[in-house]
Amino acid sequence: MKVFKILAVSAMALGMTSCISKKQYDALSSNYKQCIENVGERQREIQDLKSQNSALSSENNLLKSQHDALKSSLDACLSNTGKSSANIDKLVGEINSSNSYIKQLISSNAKNDSLNLALSNKLKRSLDNVADDDVQVKVLKGVVMISLSDKMLYKTGDFNILPAAQEVLGKVAKVINDYDKYSVLIEGNTDNAPLSSPNLPRDNWDLSALRGTAVAKILQTQFGVDPARITAGGRSEYNPKATNMSVSGRAENRRTEIIIMPKLDEFMKLMDITPKK
Repeated sequence: MKVFKILAVSAMALGMTSCISKKQYDALSSNYKQCIENVGERQREIQDLKSQNSALSSENNLLKSQHDALKSSLDACLSNTGKSSANIDKLVGEINSSNSYIKQLISSNAKNDSLNLALSNKLKRSLDNVADDDVQVKVLKGVVMISLSDKMLYKTGDFNILPAAQEVLGKVAKVINDYDKYSVLIEGNTDNAPLSSPNLPRDNWDLSALRGTAVAKILQTQFGVDPARITAGGRSEYNPKATNMSVSGRAENRRTEIIIMPKLDEFMKLMDITPKK
């Protein structure tokens, strides 16, 4: 409400420019623009939080269904007098272990989601002055994904990084270095326009892979990202985001994606958490 009150006051002030000095008008105008920018950023954060909440709700519903199924099995066991108490005790133990596992999994996922949301918001603020068509940042399935357009990074059919792109990669690298417990996956993607050459790149597989490794090398050599955290490769034309039947669709498919996620060993540890028997 405070933001909207400020906007209302600013709007009234702008309508009274004939009654105030130019200095006062400029100050109010600057304040109004800052409020508009703040509202936009809060709305983006709200959308991110809604997406996270929806994913957590779906996962929680699945875990509750599993818990209800175990409880139903216990009720059936208790109603069957022919079953031994040993089996009942074992089933009770499995339910207790399952409850503990559910709580641990939800807690771990909530922590990771909070970190990913903070990371995503930091990236969006760092790249706020870059055109949305060139850089997109979002949280998808528990990881933070940065999509960079090919026209910002390379010349057509080439894999050498353009000098103008290094400023954006430097901002991305700073955030990657701040979150040093995360792994970095870099994927080159192309459209389906055929590329045939006796020299590198020979085809879209070569082009996408060389573009992925080119970004990896810049992050390592120019901005100090630990290469042990980086995995780089190419997906050619086989991971399209849009149709290749239109110019705009092909442009969207030509991209390099930087995916920031928990390190693989930590992710596998989470997957190895199972109810005790």
